[in-house]
Amino acid sequence: MKSIYPLIIAAVAATSASAETPLYLNPDAPIEDRVEDALSRMTLEEKVALCHAQSKFSSAGVPRLGIPELWMSDGPHGVRPEINWNDWGHARWTNDSCTAFPALTALAATWNPALSAAYGKNVGEEARYREKDVLLGPGVNIYRTPLNGRNFEYMGEDPWLASVMVVPYVQELQKNGVAACVKHFALNNQERWRGNINVDVSDRALYEIYLPAFKAAVQQGGAWTVMGAYNKVWNQHCCHNQRLLEDILRGEWGFDGAVITDWGGAHDTREAALNGLDIEMGSFTNGLTSESEFTYDDYYLARPFLELIRKGEVPESTADDKARRILRLIFRTAMNTRKPFGSLHSPEHYAAAKAIGDESIVLLKNSGILPLDPAAGKRILVVGDNATRVLTNGGGSSELKVKDYISPLDGITAVFGADNVDYARGYAAGPPMYDRDEPVPASVQDSLRAEAVALAAGADVVIYVGGLNKNAFQDCEGQDRTGYGLPFGQDELIEALVKANPNIVIANISGNAYAMPWADRVPAILHSSYLGTMGGASIADVLAGRVNPSGKLPYSIPVRLEDCAAHSFGVDSYPGVESESGDVLFGVCAPQQRYEEDLLVGYRWHDTKKVPARYAFGHGLSYTAFAYGKPVLSAKEMTAEGDKLTVTVPVTNTGSREGAEVVQLYIGDDKASVLRPVKELKGFEKVTLAPGETRDVTFTVTPEMLAFFDAGAHAWRTEPGTFTLYLGGSSAFTPAKAKFKLK
Repeated sequence: MKSIYPLIIAAVAATSASAETPLYLNPDAPIEDRVEDALSRMTLEEKVALCHAQSKFSSAGVPRLGIPELWMSDGPHGVRPEINWNDWGHARWTNDSCTAFPALTALAATWNPALSAAYGKNVGEEARYREKDVLLGPGVNIYRTPLNGRNFEYMGEDPWLASVMVVPYVQELQKNGVAACVKHFALNNQERWRGNINVDVSDRALYEIYLPAFKAAVQQGGAWTVMGAYNKVWNQHCCHNQRLLEDILRGEWGFDGAVITDWGGAHDTREAALNGLDIEMGSFTNGLTSESEFTYDDYYLARPFLELIRKGEVPESTADDKARRILRLIFRTAMNTRKPFGSLHSPEHYAAAKAIGDESIVLLKNSGILPLDPAAGKRILVVGDNATRVLTNGGGSSELKVKDYISPLDGITAVFGADNVDYARGYAAGPPMYDRDEPVPASVQDSLRAEAVALAAGADVVIYVGGLNKNAFQDCEGQDRTGYGLPFGQDELIEALVKANPNIVIANISGNAYAMPWADRVPAILHSSYLGTMGGASIADVLAGRVNPSGKLPYSIPVRLEDCAAHSFGVDSYPGVESESGDVLFGVCAPQQRYEEDLLVGYRWHDTKKVPARYAFGHGLSYTAFAYGKPVLSAKEMTAEGDKLTVTVPVTNTGSREGAEVVQLYIGDDKASVLRPVKELKGFEKVTLAPGETRDVTFTVTPEMLAFFDAGAHAWRTEPGTFTLYLGGSSAFTPAKAKFKLK
């Protein structure tokens, strides 16, 4: 925990020779004036010292001037337990537990920006209480392949959804005086070979798919920091990539914050000095486990940077520019005297986590078995390792040490009664591990399966809680999944359970899509991401009907892996080609990768190529039903010069209970001069309706929503023609349609 006393003493010493308080210490002065005043008092050595780590999770301030250090913590689902000063071991504090909020895939599945704001506010309060200045999140990399080990940390496959959801998170987080660090910029869409894979992507795909959420976080959210990605783009590492950091982030978007490396993401002093990197963290480690003999003074932006300046090979202005941005960050966070005190795992935080979890659960299928009536007294058998596993452990840097954790079995038992609930593990998944996947002996799995199947035959209902976990090669930083199916023989187990008892509810937990070969043979499927501290209560309340499910998929679930666009072009597209030798995290190989699917990511591929998904992007059922009426346009034509029109669609709850529907607006260009998807998400609104209630939902359509990126002109362009508006409950269910012309 940081102490303010050394800072007070240093500040007094720095000002004792003057009758007036220096401008930079005046909290009422404009930040830019304070930055320039502080900079004018600093030595070159002090400027350079700001630019690199001094420990695993802190960077230096200017002690002589009373300017404090910066403390960072992994996120974005909660504040990571304390790590030792100079190694990756846990510090074993007793006061660093936290609230585990649902994963960002779960947040995206709510399709509710108000809950994103609540998320940012509450996790920011915990970070502030723990005296963190920078929370390393949120993540907004696009879901390109269901094999990506870190998809659970991101906000799905669509740039519009991710853009809308990231802004309130950033805004509310930073009201606590804690900087958001939006990551991983950019194109960090897989973990395999993440440290050195070189991505080749078209400018259209870059600007239309992979950059919009980052741009929204910067320009609308006002993010104070951005984290560079591990990978290369255009043969240059992202953490010191001239085009990404200087041309786009600062030049085109006007970003005034600091760029921080991912841990171990810097590779070259000259590039780091000249290409926009500000704070270098974790160099000469793999960002997770390995250590090195290098000291912090050996970092690329430490002594080597200072020597380049002294030799005249790099101008001192580069250090000035970095110091300005870092000082600006310090004044916004560590030296912000008006920030609130924060709080830790409070009832309000638990309530926010529960609300997000409630709205994130997606009901994929229901033949009528759900909801289950707790008063019916039925014998319930819960099967599955995830029913009891603490799913906040493992996963890499997103690990959390929770004060409380309600497992699915805990939640189900509390709602349905201990006398009515039995449990069988069904399969073994092994302990959480970052870098290896320990096989479980077949004899153990066979025994667990036989026990579960035998008990299932005597139950009234089976609730299966399996899926993925945070082990290596699942939903885990550092590795991608090795296959699309469920691990540990779960598909075979589910098939055997269905034969023993057809009254089965699949309630799997996963941060990714996965194969469901049994989908046609089970009566109900719930899809949850990692829901954190209150997750078991959310799952149980949805099963019992206390909460009417309203989550919608933030990514498509293909039938087969080959139906996913990234996997339709061979190894050139995923995972890339070249030698596979080297460390699993940061290998010595130099693989090359081409995003062959270009714009057609997720539902854009399924729609345009007519490859149906098993469950479409935006899909999610309710315990009630909704009907869409005929949409009404405010005009049949619009011009490209600042014009706009509105479309209004009536939505009716035709069922017998209150429920929420996410009304989704997609727009398609009927005939274009370039390849365009059949339709693209351009708006959504979540509305809660009583039985029989009808509400008009209105969207505004602007010319900007119709534009595509013209790579040749490096500009957004619209073309005249006819456009179709698609309105409905998923990308595959858009019963309300209307057309208009752009003149």
